[in-house]
Amino acid sequence: MLILMKSTSITGILAIGICMLLISGQIDLSTSALAGLSSVIAATLMNNGAPWPLAVVAVLLFGAAAGAITAFLVNGLNMMSFIATIGMASIWQGISYSMTRSGPIKFNNEGFFKIGTIAFLGELLPLTFVIMAILMVIYGVALSQTKYGRYVYMCGGNKNAARLAGINPKKVHAMLFINSGILASLGGILLCACMCRGDSTPLSQGMDAVTAVILGGVAFSGGAGGMGGVFVGLMLLSFFSSGLNVVRLLSYWQIFAQGLLLILALVFDYYRENKRLKTLGASFSDAT
Repeated sequence: MLILMKSTSITGILAIGICMLLISGQIDLSTSALAGLSSVIAATLMNNGAPWPLAVVAVLLFGAAAGAITAFLVNGLNMMSFIATIGMASIWQGISYSMTRSGPIKFNNEGFFKIGTIAFLGELLPLTFVIMAILMVIYGVALSQTKYGRYVYMCGGNKNAARLAGINPKKVHAMLFINSGILASLGGILLCACMCRGDSTPLSQGMDAVTAVILGGVAFSGGAGGMGGVFVGLMLLSFFSSGLNVVRLLSYWQIFAQGLLLILALVFDYYRENKRLKTLGASFSDAT
C-alpha cells in the first residue's frame, strides 16, 4: 500500500497540472519526461555538494522555466500544445540521457531521503500522498471559488467569448504551462526522494495522469471538470493497476490494458461531451 500510494502521489501531482491545462483547452504531454529530468538535476546538484533545500528550489525554478518555454512555443509561435509538448518531452528525455548515460544517478543525503520515507498514522500515510492531497484541495478551491478559476473554464469553453469578456487566453495558458512545469519538477523531486536516485528512464506517470484526468470527468475538449473528479479517477486508476499486479498479468499485457483503458476513457469522454453539447443546444433553443 505504501508503494502504491507513493506512486499515486507522483501521478496525482502531474495530474493537477494536466487537469488545469485540459480545462483551459490545452494539454501538456511532457510532464513525465520533465519529472525524470528534474530528478536527475536534483541528484546531480546534491552530488556536487548543494544543500538539498537549495537543490529543491533550483529544480522548481527550472520547472518554471521549462513551462515558460512551452508557453512561448504555444503562444508565441502558435504551435499546437499537443505537438509542442511531445517535442519538448523528447528534448527533456535527451538531456536526461546525456547527463546520466542512460543510467541512474545515485547519491547519499539522509535529510532529503526523509521526504520520501516519512509516513503518518502508523506508517500508513506517506508524506508524498499528503502533499498531493493538500495540493489537490488548494487547486480545487482555486478552480471553483476564484476569479482565475472562472477564467480557466471560460478559456476552455469558448476562447472567443473569453476575449470579448476581457480575458487574455494566452496569458492564462502561459501561467498554466508554467504551473504544470513546476508541478512536474515537484513530482520529479518526490520521485528522487522515494527512489533515492535520479533516474532518466521513461516514466509512465505522465500518461497515467492523463488517463486519471479523463476518467475523472475532465473534458478533453476543455471547459468542464474538477479536481474532485480527478482524485476519483486517480484512485480508480490505482486500483486498476494494483488489480493487474494481483492477478499477476505479464508486464507487457499490463501496458496493453492501460492503453486500452485510456482509449475507453477518451471514447466515454467523447460521448459525454456530445451529450452535454446537445443538452446545452436544446436549452438554448427552448430559451429562444
